[in-house]
Amino acid sequence: MARIANYNRPKNTKKTLLQMLGYLGHHKWYMLGIALLVAISATANIMGTYLLKPVINTYILPGDIPGLVRMLIFMGIMYGAGALSCLLYNQMMVKLSQQVVSEIRSDLFVHTQKLPLSYFDTHTHGELMSRFTNDVDTITEALNSSFTMLIQSFITVTGTIIMLLVLSWQLSLIVLFFMICMVIFIQFNSRRSKKYFNQQQAYLGSINGFVEEMVAGQKVEKVFNHQPQDFAEFCRRNEAYRQAATKALTYSGMTVPTVVALSYINYAVSACVGGLFALAGLTDLGSLASYLVYVRQSAMPMNQFTQQINFLLAALSGAERIFDMMNETPEIDEGTVTLCNVEEDEWGKLRECSHFTEHFAWKVPDSVQTSAASPDNAVSADGSFTLVPLRGDVRFYDVIFGYTADKKILNGISLYAKPGQKIAFVGSTGAGKTTIINLINRFYEIDGGVITYDGIDIRNIKKDDLRRSLSMVIQDTHLFTGTIADNIRYGRLDASDEDVMAAARIANAHSFIRRLPQGYQTVLHSDGSNLSQGQRQLLSIARAAISRPPVLILDEATSSIDTRTERLIEKGMDALMDGRTVFVIAHRLSTVRNSKAIMVLEKGEIIERGSHEELLEQKGRYYKLYTGQFELE
Repeated sequence: MARIANYNRPKNTKKTLLQMLGYLGHHKWYMLGIALLVAISATANIMGTYLLKPVINTYILPGDIPGLVRMLIFMGIMYGAGALSCLLYNQMMVKLSQQVVSEIRSDLFVHTQKLPLSYFDTHTHGELMSRFTNDVDTITEALNSSFTMLIQSFITVTGTIIMLLVLSWQLSLIVLFFMICMVIFIQFNSRRSKKYFNQQQAYLGSINGFVEEMVAGQKVEKVFNHQPQDFAEFCRRNEAYRQAATKALTYSGMTVPTVVALSYINYAVSACVGGLFALAGLTDLGSLASYLVYVRQSAMPMNQFTQQINFLLAALSGAERIFDMMNETPEIDEGTVTLCNVEEDEWGKLRECSHFTEHFAWKVPDSVQTSAASPDNAVSADGSFTLVPLRGDVRFYDVIFGYTADKKILNGISLYAKPGQKIAFVGSTGAGKTTIINLINRFYEIDGGVITYDGIDIRNIKKDDLRRSLSMVIQDTHLFTGTIADNIRYGRLDASDEDVMAAARIANAHSFIRRLPQGYQTVLHSDGSNLSQGQRQLLSIARAAISRPPVLILDEATSSIDTRTERLIEKGMDALMDGRTVFVIAHRLSTVRNSKAIMVLEKGEIIERGSHEELLEQKGRYYKLYTGQFELE
């Protein structure tokens, strides 16, 4: 209960419950079977207690031994059926809960992959991960225990009250009084404990955040000898957590003992009054025996029923956060233009093929207008679409964009990159360099203007196909758990081992890979922490090279590599990107000197453009940057 009580209740219980029932509805017959077995188990327990009355009155007191044996056998069969039902529904509930949770987790993962980058910009990684861990675990716990326990407790409480009234409505007034007292105490105590559980959760988050900060900043802490102050701060937060946790557990721990104590008092009073009733002839001995057993077992189902309600509300709260994420609007993709592998037939015309050829074409439906659809660079197919060769011609026309409505990052940017050209962007931090790259990938939607790719508006191209035509190397490398070969092959899953090694050679990574103990089969963990930053960057470049993309984007790709290695990589990239388009973002100006065009950005506008020599002759911002008279901020 301690784990569950600290959750807030769902904001919209009805909506969340309907979505949860949607998943459970896929297994309605399975659930019906579980509910039936729970009912059998609870009913067997209730009826078994009631049968004490005829056992005593009809068989024990008259001394009917054969009848008593028959009744005991019948009761044994009934209790056995109840025990077997209990075993079956517990096993079935485990399977059902794991299946439902698996479906929820799968749907959540699929939907997460469809969310736009803007969603991840506004939500922390820890917040998103908690949906897959804490919230899913809460649903699992509730389904495993609360669903069946709630049904059983409800049937037991309802059945017990009915049987008490049937046996003696006068004595039942005593039981009802104590039950009302139990409900009032449970509700009062739950509110008090929830208050402190919420405080406990807040203080725990504070401690976790502080410890994470200290672990990440160990070097700084040791350099400035800040250990005593940090320890004092930790003790302060830890003490606040201790006090809240003590009060929370004190109140929550009072529930069961108090309910048990009230049940003992209830039993004692009922036994005394019932004994007087029996002496006065107001009830028989069998009825009194059955009645007292019902009284004895009435407290626990009441306590369980209240607790299970809290558990289910907590699970619905977790489910609500999951469903809120699943209800987020996914990336809008209305594109109809797709990418396909092509090869030339015997007449020199392009035709679509299924195998990798290193040659691609846009499959443009006739309903899509494109400035590239001319006889010299487009091939008519079957009359419903046209094949436009993928060359890497990227153009911006008066593009306006801002991550938020109140602040524009790009103010009417116009530029072009012809096939095979190397285009470089330089400028201060926040000038809009990376934003231009993000818009080429269509990670964000532009507010105004047009971006074309081989004469096709990129909004008409399916996002997956658009991104498949590009390869990107960014400053913050990310490697996945697996072998080095698998990480390079991530760029093209059907690549052979020879392709992997060829890509590694182009990126100048082959030499250090073969010196590793397992070579290309070396397993990487924790984002490649067993490699240097430069080696990780080389692998990311090899991953980009293996896909043979028509367009390559380098966003500070060589920032973690020494100058000698950088020159070797540039030679390999020049060979790789012959006839293809390259976009480069770099603070190190020496890496962009051989670019066809260099564009200097400032506050979302292109203030200078031209080759390295042309910009030096202009003696403007680029000249000052290159000669050291001005530094990038």
